[in-house]
Amino acid sequence: MTATQLNTLPNTAKLPKNEPPRLGLVCITFDKTVRFRTMTRTRYLQLSLSQRETALREIYQHNLQRLHDALTFCDANNIRLYRMTSALFPLSDMEDEIGAKILDSMKAELATIGDRSQSLNIRMVLHPDQYVVLSSDSPEVVQNSIKILARHALNLDLLGLPRSPWSLMNIHGGKSQRSEQLIKVISELPPAIKNRLTLENDEYAYSASEILAVCQQAQIPMVFDAHHHICYEKLDSYNHPSVTSMFEAAKTTWKNPDWQLVHISNGEQSFLDRKHSTLITAMPQVYHQAPWIEIEAKHKETAIAHLRSWWLMGK
Repeated sequence: MTATQLNTLPNTAKLPKNEPPRLGLVCITFDKTVRFRTMTRTRYLQLSLSQRETALREIYQHNLQRLHDALTFCDANNIRLYRMTSALFPLSDMEDEIGAKILDSMKAELATIGDRSQSLNIRMVLHPDQYVVLSSDSPEVVQNSIKILARHALNLDLLGLPRSPWSLMNIHGGKSQRSEQLIKVISELPPAIKNRLTLENDEYAYSASEILAVCQQAQIPMVFDAHHHICYEKLDSYNHPSVTSMFEAAKTTWKNPDWQLVHISNGEQSFLDRKHSTLITAMPQVYHQAPWIEIEAKHKETAIAHLRSWWLMGK
């Protein structure tokens, strides 16, 4: 896919009117179909340079095939949103650049993902890990966070995925009470990162209203998480008026509202439990209006199937 194509909007961007929400699978399947391999930094540094290249090439080839398997699985189960693992190509940002060179040599193979996802009408997104903290008061942490995002952005480019929120990279606000720092850092990010970047509210550091304000000023989309919101605000219902108002406010941050993505999870042991449950048994009524919903439940595709059945019964 060319650089020009990377910045164009995919044909899948416009949804039919009255289309029900499209539900997203997060990283792996509950069964054994989609699993990825990795390697620790400690183990990697114990290997010789030639051993490192052999090991990483094998892992990258394996994980690329599993990524194709994920697309096949999603298509077979009518799942039109897939969140890739942030550890898809482990250690590709090492100083020895072995992983980066391997990925560069695999350009043609990697680019087939973008073409295939578009032909299957499957949206692919990414959620970098917790080490990305753009609001840190440590310049070193901020620079390392930008480095991580740059590597993810390059990988998305290599996979042939658009430089837009269609193929978003979603992160949390990070260190609390640092909104101004967060806005400043985001405003200075290169387009390959910023054009894909979204922010999500969390349960501890940034409320939905705080993240909304950052997104409005930084001019990036907000991914609203209803469970994080009710935990932060200690609410007793997903249908609290503030859930609807935050959902609607978050929608305004998306230049294309048909691309709005939201998250849902349920508490494992209680309504306000931050740990994720196996299935989704409670959902904000307003989420029926959401075009895209990532399902953050332990039983993955089983939770998606259960939710679809639940909705068909008029819940």
